[in-house]
Amino acid sequence: QVQLVESGGGLVQAGDSLRLSCAASGRTFRTYHMAWFRQAPGKEREFVAAITWSGGSTYYADSVKGRFTISRDNAKNTVYLQMNALKPEDTAVYSCAAGGPYTITGPNPSEYNYWGQGTQVTVSS
Repeated sequence: QVQLVESGGGLVQAGDSLRLSCAASGRTFRTYHMAWFRQAPGKEREFVAAITWSGGSTYYADSVKGRFTISRDNAKNTVYLQMNALKPEDTAVYSCAAGGPYTITGPNPSEYNYWGQGTQVTVSS
């Protein structure tokens, strides 16, 4: 069982940066692939980025590649999403997600068993 709590969202202007954090409970955090998803009003949940349990590999949606960076600190049970050069179209509720122990997960939300409550990111033009 993993519990996830996001923080770091807010209201920023286009071009600004934000860093989201996702704090996880449980001793098995280091065995989970982790991901960030986002959902804008009236739209489906969208994959943003993922990172393997060791942090050795990362994956990004084309829409954020080169602007967002996912990272993790297994000693702190935390995964981060550094978001630079934010655009109004990045406005959404951002949620972190965990799959299962030593389970390879991809961009499909249905692959993830644990979700945080989400944090709102609003980018004004």
